[in-house]
Order: sequence, then structure tokens, then C-alpha cells
Amino acid sequence: MTSRQKPQTTHKRQRWQLGCLLGVAVTLASGLGAAAPETAAGAHSPTRHTVRPGESVQAAVDAAAPGDTVVLSPGTYRESVLITKDGLKLRGAGPDTVLTPPPTGSPAPHGCARDGHGICVLGTGADLAERVSIRSLTLRGFRQHGLWASRTERLSVQRVTAEKNGVWGIAQQRSTRSSLRGNTATGNGDAGLFVANAVDAEGGATDTGGTLIADNRLTGNRIGVTVRRVRNLTVRTNEISGNCAGLFIVGDESKPAAGALTVRGNTIRQNNRLCPATPRLPAIQGSGIVLTGSEASVIRDNRILDNVGSAPMSGGIVLVQSFVGAANTDNVIENNEVRGNATADLVHRGGGTGNRFTRNDCKSSEPAGMC
Repeated sequence: MTSRQKPQTTHKRQRWQLGCLLGVAVTLASGLGAAAPETAAGAHSPTRHTVRPGESVQAAVDAAAPGDTVVLSPGTYRESVLITKDGLKLRGAGPDTVLTPPPTGSPAPHGCARDGHGICVLGTGADLAERVSIRSLTLRGFRQHGLWASRTERLSVQRVTAEKNGVWGIAQQRSTRSSLRGNTATGNGDAGLFVANAVDAEGGATDTGGTLIADNRLTGNRIGVTVRRVRNLTVRTNEISGNCAGLFIVGDESKPAAGALTVRGNTIRQNNRLCPATPRLPAIQGSGIVLTGSEASVIRDNRILDNVGSAPMSGGIVLVQSFVGAANTDNVIENNEVRGNATADLVHRGGGTGNRFTRNDCKSSEPAGMC
């Protein structure tokens, strides 16, 4: 977050706190028999807006005030949805609440629809979208990303299924302190979950403020999870299987370097699909966890099993140079169960200093002697 953003964010939080205090004052006055005013400056009682199949989700979002909840009944909604309001909650009824692309030739009411995304949560450089929450719905078949977030603060995405979207299932950039928990991403064209500093600009890794990626199920994607040019993030207790690669931690020569991440308690198995090379990556197959250009990350207490391939980054836990030659430094790989992987359970290529492999349960390594 830049210094330009902080005063605006603080100002918005102060307005929210003032509204809460005014609401409490009104409640106390009512309890004492005083007549409460119909409206108090800065106060707002959150409202529920219910949407049914055949009705417009975007219309309900547009009508909602910050802090309101938009509830979607079970059924299919053929539209993209743009959210820019702080504190807005979008709730489905579970996997049977489905958003799919609008019919071919339909007018695109906003940039999210024109770009081919399902749900967009967008702030600006001066005014972050804060505390937006998306839960319990399915995003299926969008040309680009199922859910796309940019310039957000404390975004929460839970129990969302993102399937068969063209690029990323659930993705964010330029965002801090997000919680991506209990989601399912399957059959997406690139990463099931994707977190980056920025996708449209070069630059050093940014501090996510403790973004959490936890308890997700990621299967049948090109890559299960990609974290690119970020720092201060936790990836834990996810189930990652049946992708071409499980988890990519990606950095480059920019400073600050990517890293200072914690990856623990994940089960990463049989990511053995073969995905052909792209302009950014060689062919990938059989990769569990891959680190490129990372520093000071901790990979601990994971189960990495039966990831098998013959591609350049195949193996259980693989440390390689980034494609611009940035080495991995000072990473800790310890207490992992790493078995049945090929070309090896532990792979350390491309130099780099201070990387420690300790107390891992494994059978093979490149170079030999790390197990």
C-alpha cells in the first residue's frame, strides 16, 4: 500500500467507526424512550437484497449500500458482476448458485463483462475496495477469470467454486490481507488460485500484509496455486492434485525479492498432467512445489507425493533459477514427507546460497545427499 492510499483508507475507516458509534447512540436513546431520528448522519443499517433467477445480480449490487448483503437464490445467472463498494457481501446458496457468461452478443454493461470475467472486485489507487466478501457460489465458463480482484483490502472469498474458466479461477493483484479459504478451483486454463503484485507492470515483490490461502481444493488446472512477486503470505492445508504442477512460487531479479512466505500442511499429490510450453513457461508435468527466485520462504510439514514427469521442473520440491537468472536464497525446506516423485523428491538447481534442506522424509535428491 502506498503512502497515497493510507490517508484515504484511514479516513474511510474513521467514517465507518463514526457510523457504528452513532448507531449505538441511537439504540441507547431508543431504549430510554427517546424518539430515534429516521436517519443519523453517517449511520446505515445493513440491508438484505434477495435476487432470484431471471433477476439481475448487478442491479441488486448497484442498489446496495456499503455493508449490505446481496443474497442469490439457487439457480443460474447469466451475467458478470462488478463490485466497487466497501463491505458488500455477495452470498449464494452453495454450488447450485451459478454465474455463467451472458448470451453471445449481449451488451456488456461494464468492463468486467467486456473483459470476460465472472465477478470483479475493483478499487483504485486512491480508494481501495475494502472488506468485500464473496461466498457460496459457482463461477463457470468465463473467457478470462472466474473472480478477479484488484486494489482490495481484506477481501474474503470462501466456498466459491471456480471451474472451466479460460485463465485463472480466483485471482488478485495489488491487494492486501485477503482470505481465500475453502474454495474449489478445477479445470481452469492456468492457475486455480493466483496472487500477484501486478499483472500489468514490472516491479519488486509487494507485501500482501498476511494474505491467507487455506483449505482450498485445486484439481485439473494447469497449476494449482501460483504466487508471483509477493511477500508475507501463507499457503496452508490445501489439497492440490491432478494439475500439471501443484504450487509455483515465482520471483525474478526485481527488488524486493519474492519470498518471506510460509507453505505448510498442504497435501500435493499426483500433479502429473502434461501441459505444453507457453511463451512464459516450458512444458510442465509432475511438479509438486517449484521455487524460482525466492528468498527466505519456509516450506514445512507438507505431504508431497507421486508427482512424476520428465519436464524441466518435474519433481517433489524443486528449486530452480527464474527465467531471468534469479537464484533462490535462504529458503528453509524441512519436515516434509516427499516420496515417489520424479525426477527426484528434492531438486536444487541453479545455484543460490543459504537454502537448507533438513529432516525431510524422502528417498531421492538432485544433487544426491539431501535426503
